[in-house]
Amino acid sequence: MASPHTLPLQSARRLWQAFLSARVLVATLLIALLAMQTWTSTGMPPSMPWSWALSTGYLVVALVGWVLLHHKPPAAHWRWPWLLLLVADIVTICLLQEMQTGRMYYTPLLALPILTVSVLGPMRMALATTASITLLLLGANIVSAWQSGNFSSDGYMQTALVCAGFFAVAYLTRQLSLRLAYQERQARQSRQAARTHAQVNSLIIANLSEGVLVVDAEQQVRLANPAACELLGLPPPLALHNLHDMALWQPLRDMVAHTYASGQAQSQHVHLLAEGERPVGLYVRTWLTTSLEPEVLAAEAEYDGAGESLLAPHLWLCVIFLNDLRLVEARIRTEKMAAMGRMSAAVAHEIRNPLAAILQANALLAEDLDQPAQQRLSHMVEQNAQRLARIAEDVLDIARVQQQIQHADSRTLSLDAELSTIWHEWQQQDAPQRQGVFAPGCGQAQIAFDSEHLRRVAINLLDNAARHRASLLADGLQLHTGGGQGEPFWMQVWSEGPPVEASVEKHLFEPFFSSQSRSTGLGLYICRELCQRHGGSISYARAERPTARGPQPGNAFTVHFRGQQRQPDTASLFDPIVV
Repeated sequence: MASPHTLPLQSARRLWQAFLSARVLVATLLIALLAMQTWTSTGMPPSMPWSWALSTGYLVVALVGWVLLHHKPPAAHWRWPWLLLLVADIVTICLLQEMQTGRMYYTPLLALPILTVSVLGPMRMALATTASITLLLLGANIVSAWQSGNFSSDGYMQTALVCAGFFAVAYLTRQLSLRLAYQERQARQSRQAARTHAQVNSLIIANLSEGVLVVDAEQQVRLANPAACELLGLPPPLALHNLHDMALWQPLRDMVAHTYASGQAQSQHVHLLAEGERPVGLYVRTWLTTSLEPEVLAAEAEYDGAGESLLAPHLWLCVIFLNDLRLVEARIRTEKMAAMGRMSAAVAHEIRNPLAAILQANALLAEDLDQPAQQRLSHMVEQNAQRLARIAEDVLDIARVQQQIQHADSRTLSLDAELSTIWHEWQQQDAPQRQGVFAPGCGQAQIAFDSEHLRRVAINLLDNAARHRASLLADGLQLHTGGGQGEPFWMQVWSEGPPVEASVEKHLFEPFFSSQSRSTGLGLYICRELCQRHGGSISYARAERPTARGPQPGNAFTVHFRGQQRQPDTASLFDPIVV
């Protein structure tokens, strides 16, 4: 693993090749300078052959180094091939400086090996290289002064100043190299993260069931996934199209234009109408997005008032999500059916009592099939079996209630007559435990309700009242009807008992909510749904009813019906029944 203080391989290779090229260029310039000096000089200095040999040898070393090492940048520990090039640079430039006869100064060329080591090597090696050059230059000055006998301090001060500059260059170059290495690695990580995100986003968008369009301010489609092409009825790639290409895309164009104008997200149902084809219903949502940083957006927003914003319109893109309305509606229906599926797991509670009656009747029939009671028991089996079927049908039918509320199949029926039949059948199931008072008050009033649904509502309410009544006295449970004179007709099941807790009352008609561990909490929910299906309503309240012990408070569940009309009363038929 590379050190965080070294350059990445590609950057190090580029810089190393640049330094090798610079060596070849310097060697070529040295030979060119010697040739010019030889051509312009009247006499050849004694050191000229040595300068030619040294420069030529340096060029050869530079070319060999380029050929052999241009693809191998130095590692953290420099080995002899790279050290050989470094030594060749220093020795060649120092010897040329000593052998020069004119006013040529080769000392600045020593910055080349210092820069090479500072950028590509460790800091200690950069300082060691600079210190070696300093010692060589000072030693050369001492030797030159000893040979000439002139021990002037100017030469030493100049050499010291140049070497101090070399140390500064080495230190600053190394710091810049560390910064470059850090920035390079950060850029690589960011580029890799961006590439990964782009690949993931492309994969998600390509396999997304929603249609996705990216449109610029000129209505040009920049990106479209296969789902969008399918919804719009065009083969991919849709990115080659403009929203102006198709007349039926006018609603989409209007939404995009409004999104750019307002800068706010939009959502609406859109119908694309093509001549001779069925309309395509879409649920469309749009958002604006940009790749600019929030700080840049905030800075540019300051210019908007003066009309001097530098934020080009094409930097904003409109992202459009397309959903097939049929699939959206199907998903809603599926969610409703899923809720009903969870509800069906609790149907066993609702059919427990009729199933027990069926089993009991079958057991009695098995004991004596020749008795007259067989017909009655067979009739009970039939009734309860039908009741089971209706319960299951009601549970399944509730999933369609919301769409059928205004179109429910209702027929007119006499409220009191239907409830009288239901009351007697309910009591016969368990007469000792189901004593009560039935007090009809609607006469021949007709209501719009399904007979079997009314039976289901009434039996649910009566079972619930019998389960929670405070006493088994006959007047502790009462079924009343009433209404008329401009008021809706109603049915009320009242039972004497303590009030329902406030925490329970607000959830009475919610599915799967019950204050008893063995109850599924479906009875009142089904009652509410069936009432709403036929345009009625159901409510709970505390109410007092007269009893043999005087007015007693109790719990009253009241159903209000719609579409009623009163017929002449037949009082003798509907007198209160006490059992």
